[in-house]
Amino acid sequence: MEIIIQPTVEAASTIAAQMVARLLREKPDAVLGLATGSTPLLLYHELVQMKLDWSRVTAFNLDEYVGLAPDHPASYHRFMWENLFNRVNILESNVHIPDGLTEDIPGFCLRYEQQILAAGGIDLQLLGIGTDGHIGFNEPTSSLASRTRIKTLTQQTRAHNARFFGGETAVPHHVITMGTGTIMEARQVLLMAFGPDKARALAEAVEGPITSMNPASILQLHPVAKIVLDEPAASRLRKADYYRWVYDNKPDWQKL
Repeated sequence: MEIIIQPTVEAASTIAAQMVARLLREKPDAVLGLATGSTPLLLYHELVQMKLDWSRVTAFNLDEYVGLAPDHPASYHRFMWENLFNRVNILESNVHIPDGLTEDIPGFCLRYEQQILAAGGIDLQLLGIGTDGHIGFNEPTSSLASRTRIKTLTQQTRAHNARFFGGETAVPHHVITMGTGTIMEARQVLLMAFGPDKARALAEAVEGPITSMNPASILQLHPVAKIVLDEPAASRLRKADYYRWVYDNKPDWQKL
């Protein structure tokens, strides 16, 4: 893991955007794994402002709520099109987001895995982290070898996401999500975490044991995992000073 601590959300998002932009410039037909939620919003805004060429990019989203139509205000389809896809020149045919209305969830999940494989695999997978350490919607105790599948959300996750639905009772109980095994096959992983609420889960994922109780901890085994944080999210890292020193003393070309 490479731990990159920045003073603010804005500074951290800029570094993350530069990493994605470098990939798109070096590989115009890159395959991106994308995330939703508040964490990547500034990253997407910066990518839009960079005026990059997305015409050959393929995108696969991590997850979607079961039972939500694409135009539902809280659906991840709507989030991605409003915050990124409608603002860049990506082809609609190259956008893949789990179908929350599919009548055959196991069949859909198998096809999603096959589509990722047919695209050549994911070059860079963007992630956030939940307050309990989940990545995608791989909740604690999820198999660390899991593939795209249906998952039942914990009460903690439903409560955390209630603000997007106007109350917890409206939050779906199930999602379709890439598995941790799927995520680990990406050639590069970029995890972003902001704010003090993420500090405990992040510290356990980076400096604790590899365990299904904190699914993000599996990233310790990934060959190219970059963790971009603001100071509050880094506040419980025991070796934070060391991570800062390492990043500050890298060659410029290696920092991205």
